[in-house]
Amino acid sequence: MPVAPRLLAALACATVLSPAAAQTSTETELRRLTQENLDAIAPGRVEVWQRNAHERLVHVDENGIARNKADFLAELKPLPAGPGGSLAIDRFAVTDLGDTAAVTHEDLETLDYHGQTLRSRWRQTDTWVRGGDGWKLVGEQVLALQTDPPTVALTSAQLCGYNGTYRLTDKIRATLRCDTGVLIGEREGRAPTSYRAEIADVFFAPGQPRTRRIFQRDAQGRIVGFVDRREGLDIRWTRVK
Repeated sequence: MPVAPRLLAALACATVLSPAAAQTSTETELRRLTQENLDAIAPGRVEVWQRNAHERLVHVDENGIARNKADFLAELKPLPAGPGGSLAIDRFAVTDLGDTAAVTHEDLETLDYHGQTLRSRWRQTDTWVRGGDGWKLVGEQVLALQTDPPTVALTSAQLCGYNGTYRLTDKIRATLRCDTGVLIGEREGRAPTSYRAEIADVFFAPGQPRTRRIFQRDAQGRIVGFVDRREGLDIRWTRVK
């Protein structure tokens, strides 16, 4: 083959990215844009989000509030004087569909709140679309990753004071018993569950931070039941013995 045709063929091959290379290129660019957006949150840099977000952006925050682009930008303000924080991508995954990409990323937030350091994690799901002006964020949903709270140590007398049988319906009952610093909950047809005290009368099952078991007392201080509270909604149980 003459030199010129060979050179043209080589150049043509060089300009066509393999699927793996295209995926890597997309992931690199979206990760850069995502970190740029995260870096703009604490200082309230509206111009970054104005540039990177699609005009039809739908943003859903950790409280479930959905906003369009204008409303989101109006909410984006610098942290007040005193606190300082940063967000860094810890995990990042892209599903590349050509001119559309779905991204999930887990971010580590470090917040200095008047001398106290708080660390939390967030999981975000983003949808990006590519046009003539590059990639634009068109959808984002933010979730706060919950963790188990700190525990307190109750005396044996305090802990065993919750022992008893509790009724949900005539056919559904649960028993609680104390056992070496924890409460063990048992219910027919289910595996036993361990509960730890967050504070007196408030317990949680490790690995289930969305739910609390909150004991109820009468005017004389006697335990009369508990509620299983999840996302602000209560299921009530009554102590029967």
